[in-house]
Amino acid sequence: MSEEKTLFRGSPSQVLNVWTYLLSGIIAVALATGAILFAPWLALGLLAPIGYAGWRWLLLRSRVYEVTTERIRVSTGILTRRTDELELYRVEDITLVEPLSLRMFGLGNVELATNDTSNPRLVLPAIRGVKQLREDLRKAVEERREKKKVRVAEFEPGPGSRL
Repeated sequence: MSEEKTLFRGSPSQVLNVWTYLLSGIIAVALATGAILFAPWLALGLLAPIGYAGWRWLLLRSRVYEVTTERIRVSTGILTRRTDELELYRVEDITLVEPLSLRMFGLGNVELATNDTSNPRLVLPAIRGVKQLREDLRKAVEERREKKKVRVAEFEPGPGSRL
């Protein structure tokens, strides 16, 4: 029996929250300026943008992806933790997506099309080392299919057939 090995463990990059942080910063500066120039009680309003940015940071930080040689685990939640698992032999297709906004930071997304009913499409967003992760995943999926003796059949409709 083989031992399950971790290929990747991490969270999405906080780059996904850049617009939240920018907008919260602008609002915080405006409230701080208003508190200094007009009314000191406006400083209480600083709790809202700072709290919201902190909450968004915590939400993203608490999402953890673990890719092993047998499965992918996705853990989410701050107060209540939920962990979903996807067996690698259920992965049908792996797509690497590198938008310019993420490529500038050396990040990318891995999109998985699966035949799992609870996770038909799984995206691992804003991951560092995404090209290596995709290759590791591709190899692990093939090895897992071999071990489980699972084959994916692809059918193309013939001429005149209706699908």
